[in-house]
Amino acid sequence: MNELVTYFKGVKSEWGKITWPEKKQVVAQTIIVLAIVIVFTIYTYGLDLLFKGILRAFKLVN
Repeated sequence: MNELVTYFKGVKSEWGKITWPEKKQVVAQTIIVLAIVIVFTIYTYGLDLLFKGILRAFKLVN
């Protein structure tokens, strides 16, 4: 039990040393991540349509 108390005291001590990013930075980085995800999703969808069209041309897929 004593080890658990010591652990949580250490956690509390380290928690105070954390430097959190500002809200503006978090919002900007979130927007960048979402934009990248959207771009890669559209890119993957485009490749899917391309390959589906190629396979249909060769009658390999309905």
